[in-house]
Formats: sequence, C-alpha cells, structure tokens
Amino acid sequence: MYEIIKAGGIMMVPILLASVIAIAIIVERLWTLQHDRVLPKQLFEKVWQWVESNQLEDSHLRLLEQNSPLGRVLAAGLANRHHSREIVREAIEDSGRHVVHELERFLSTLGTIAGISPLLGLLGTVFGMIRTFNSISVSGIGSPAALSSGIAEALVATAAGLAVAIPSLICFRMLRRRVDGLVVEMEKEAIKLMQALHNLEANRSRRIAS
Repeated sequence: MYEIIKAGGIMMVPILLASVIAIAIIVERLWTLQHDRVLPKQLFEKVWQWVESNQLEDSHLRLLEQNSPLGRVLAAGLANRHHSREIVREAIEDSGRHVVHELERFLSTLGTIAGISPLLGLLGTVFGMIRTFNSISVSGIGSPAALSSGIAEALVATAAGLAVAIPSLICFRMLRRRVDGLVVEMEKEAIKLMQALHNLEANRSRRIAS
C-alpha cells in the first residue's frame, strides 16, 4: 500500500487528507443524525402532558432544549405559549433555522471534498504526464523505467481522487436526504404543537366566557 501511495506523487498527500476528513465527517454525521437522537419517540406526548396539567416550568424548558433538536424547536414555541399564534410561529421558525443549520453542519465540507477530489487526482495526472515527457526529453523512449514512474503517478493519482470522490458524493447525497426528511418531521411536530396550543387557548377562553 505504501508503494502505491508513494507512486501517486505529491498530490496523494491532499487526497489522503481529504479522505480522512471525509470519513470523520461521515461517521460523525451518521451518529448525530440518528432518528431517535433528533426526534425522540414520545417527546411531544410527554411535553404535552406537562402543558395540559399546568406543570410546565422553566426548568422543563431548559431540559427540553438540551434533549434534542426537536426539543429545542418545541421549547421555543412553549416559551412563548402565552403570546399570540404569530409570535409562537416566529419563535419556532427562528429556532428551526438554527436547528437545521446544526443538522447540516460539515455537509458543505463533505460536498466540497466530493467536488475537488477528482480535480486533485487530475492535477496529479498532469504532474505524472509532465514527469513522463521530461523523462522522454532526457533519455528518449528507450528507458521504460523512466517512463513507467510518471505514468504510474498519473494513474494512481486519478484512481485515488475518484476513490475519495465517489463515496463522498454518495454519502453527501444520502446525508442531505436524511436531513431533509428529519426537517419535514420536525415541521409536522411543530405544526402539531401550534395547533394544540391554539386549541387549548380556545378551550380556556370558552370556559372563561361561559
């Protein structure tokens, strides 16, 4: 393996560095974007029990914010539950933007790696061909060993760049799709909360009026 990397020339250094960063991002995002970590089961039902029983306190909201991304969104709405529906909506949307930004963390870097890795491989190919032609100009075409090193550099760099780019691009698309799916589910939970708060307030108003 070392000999293959060595044969790829100087461009193997940034390609290998890019591969290490890509692997780290993929592993970290796969762990962070687990469904139950972002959208814990029964979280909404538990929170709504606090609201209906009038037991929701600031300490609950702080725990909710630290619980999960969905908890942060719900906490933003609940913190403004005594205000108008528009204020609740604005608070949820503002919190949601921050949560989405957190969910998409490092994905742009992964996409950049998927885009530049083939270019790094192509640059390594150019360097390899330059070495090949320099060898031809110095010793002619009668020295296969001199030619093979430049050709090997060109081929190994190209292959390495593609080997990093292809899985990085696949994982980038997959993780973006996962984020989109999680965001849609969070929006559904946020809409459910807004509707539930609206209904609760309407019921209280009717009881007071009666």
